[in-house]
Amino acid sequence: MDLMLQIEGLTKRFGLFTAVDSISFNVNRGEVLGFLGPNGAGKTTAMRMVTGFLTPSAGTAYVGGYDVITAPLEVKRSIGYLPEGAPLYEDMTPSELLDFIANVRGLTGIKKQEAVTKAAERINIEHVMHQAIGTLSKGYKRRVGIAQAILHDPEILILDEPTDGLDPNQKHEVRKLINEMAAEKAIVISTHLLDEVDTVCTRALVIANGKIVADGTPADLEARSELYNAVTLRISREHFENAKCSLEGIKDVKQVSEEKNDGTSINFIVYPVDGRLIVDEVSAALRASNIDVQEIRSERGRLDEVFRRITTKA
Repeated sequence: MDLMLQIEGLTKRFGLFTAVDSISFNVNRGEVLGFLGPNGAGKTTAMRMVTGFLTPSAGTAYVGGYDVITAPLEVKRSIGYLPEGAPLYEDMTPSELLDFIANVRGLTGIKKQEAVTKAAERINIEHVMHQAIGTLSKGYKRRVGIAQAILHDPEILILDEPTDGLDPNQKHEVRKLINEMAAEKAIVISTHLLDEVDTVCTRALVIANGKIVADGTPADLEARSELYNAVTLRISREHFENAKCSLEGIKDVKQVSEEKNDGTSINFIVYPVDGRLIVDEVSAALRASNIDVQEIRSERGRLDEVFRRITTKA
């Protein structure tokens, strides 16, 4: 894979406060990196440095081989950027805005017309192209922001909360577009939506207090969950104590914990030792005890639980 983004010791200080603290990572062509972290973790500040909108206090970033400090214009030409909040000229129409962005990007003639038409079609805003941006919903404003980011077909996309404000159908369309573009680009997405990481990202990087605290595939992070390979069960309330006794006798079971009790049925979780696969042993133990199971499933791990644990610890 081609190395498209190279971040080296990137740091940003505001007075005595360090917003981003010497982070380093690479992004290759074909990767969709989910950039995660709680509010105030440093995500947006890091993105602003990578795109050349903020000057680093230390370290640097190479975008398509260009240094953000010594070659800022080349960096901006290489990137499509959706900033936080998708700021737009609200007195313009989407058609006027995209025409303006195309001019800034150096597109002219037929190439400009084709780029504007294609961007509008890909993000499905053709029917609002001549409506003032200030009158559009938050979701449509976000889509116009994405359209300007992809207008010049950049090799590198930096998208800050791209699906913020979109309804479920619009989110599906944007995520589908990201998946379609992923093979030919390097894409970095800042998001609070953990299901988005699972849906579109090939890799997830978690930042807290300005430092990287985790970096791996979504599956890698799920494997760090306390629920990885745990078994979730629902049985009738009258059989719970018998089931609990049987399951706690399994060598690879660490804990049996009640999760929900509606008076007639009980949902509970069987936690494995060291993430071992226990679903077959659990099923066999329940059959041996003649316990009727209403529902059973093996957990693959939960990103929200991993995210809370590692960011709180950090």
